[in-house]
Amino acid sequence: MTTNSTKPYLVRAIYDWCLDSGFTPHISVQAFPELFVSKEYIKNNDIVFNISVNAVQELIINNDIVSFTARFNGMARKLEIPINAIKSIFAKEVNQGITFSDEKEGDQEAMSAIKNSNLDQRSKVSQEKRIRKPKLRIIK
Repeated sequence: MTTNSTKPYLVRAIYDWCLDSGFTPHISVQAFPELFVSKEYIKNNDIVFNISVNAVQELIINNDIVSFTARFNGMARKLEIPINAIKSIFAKEVNQGITFSDEKEGDQEAMSAIKNSNLDQRSKVSQEKRIRKPKLRIIK
């Protein structure tokens, strides 16, 4: 019997906590070659993404990947980040969250899995899409 990693469950939990508390969830990700973002966003081989409801669209957090569409320099890009590439998830305003330990072996497996992704995986991901209702707030 194999044990599932707790990492995706913790990522979802901190994400939900951020939204419930009115904070902005951010993830810190280890940069990898298949992550097609401009090099100017990568610092110390890491990149930080704002994954709040206002910043991204089509956010999916499942046990294998975090997937979303975001804009970079005005151009929309669909990103698929292996769960093992996530180094931390935190609330920007209070700098609280979780930092994960290095999982070198798991990172290599996840990177090769993203290279070998096919249409079946994409359809599976779309079926697991998480849909959030929009929230209204009063701005004075």
